[in-house]
Amino acid sequence: METNLRPLSLGEILDRTAQLYRSNFLLFAGIAAVYSGLVLVLSLLQIGLGELLRMLHLADRMQWLVMASAGVQILFVFLFAGIAVAANNRAVAWVHLGEPATIRGAYSSVLPRVGRYLWLMTIAFVVVWLPLALLYAGYFGMIAFYLPHGFMSHPDTTNHRALAIFGVASVIFLLLIFPAGIYAILMGLRYALAIPACVVENLKARAALRRSIDLSKGSRGRIFVLGLLVGIIETGLVLVTQMFFIVVAVKHHQQLSAGMRILQQLVGFLTNSFIGPMYATGLTLFYYDQRVRKEGYDIEWMMQAAGLTPPAPAAEPVEPPTAQEPWLAPDAHFEPQPPAEPAQPADGAPAPVEDPGSAHE
Repeated sequence: METNLRPLSLGEILDRTAQLYRSNFLLFAGIAAVYSGLVLVLSLLQIGLGELLRMLHLADRMQWLVMASAGVQILFVFLFAGIAVAANNRAVAWVHLGEPATIRGAYSSVLPRVGRYLWLMTIAFVVVWLPLALLYAGYFGMIAFYLPHGFMSHPDTTNHRALAIFGVASVIFLLLIFPAGIYAILMGLRYALAIPACVVENLKARAALRRSIDLSKGSRGRIFVLGLLVGIIETGLVLVTQMFFIVVAVKHHQQLSAGMRILQQLVGFLTNSFIGPMYATGLTLFYYDQRVRKEGYDIEWMMQAAGLTPPAPAAEPVEPPTAQEPWLAPDAHFEPQPPAEPAQPADGAPAPVEDPGSAHE
């Protein structure tokens, strides 16, 4: 059972990510294809609904139905994405440790605990992106409520009050967008290893987040570089595959026919299946690398492979969550119980006699 459990440099992790992806392309792409295929079906249904309403001349009256279907699609995408990410982490963990892995086995392993993974992703998503979401909501809400209708598309330079409101709101937005973005990056790096920890160690959501904070210390800069490189690759690939549709939309006044939109979704399905597992694969490798560096997991794994049981590590004191992160409070608090008192003999029964030699055994 050959593995690569040793401390790896950033370059070695990137090489290992590429090597795992090439040698197990069908496995990882197949896991992502399950998610991408479900998203494709939902997108095609939404396109069909829009075309049906247009043919019945109900498109203007039934906008709420189109918006509702888009909201349902977002919920399903989040659900499928959480399952796919967890299944990908499970498969990468098996392959990295030299164990056999299959698409069906990866999904079967994570489905019983899918609620835990979704709750973990929800907590992390809200904590990381809530400041940016509130900032955008406040900015566009101020524009919508305090500026005249159509001001953004056709600015009225004679309306000094509207210009002043727009200027002040834009300056505040630009001043706050950078701190909010930096906060999102830092918090995302703190929680980057939470899903691998939750999947591999079978931890609950908040315990996995605390585990990620501990494991990621000292390696968040390298994780940032991994995310930056994967982001550049994914952005470039999306631009290449979607450039044709962008050009067609520009030529037709931002409108695409139903056939072109269906073709666009098919291309998106292939693209998502190809690039989806990249970042999750790298994060799982970082998870194991940090365990090797901090906990000697390579020695523990070799002892397990040899049929030996490694000694249990000494219990470390658990630090209470900081006031800034109350969502990481332990799931339950257990008070130490006093030792049970010895049972008293029943009335009339002789008291047990202690063996005088037992004290010397």
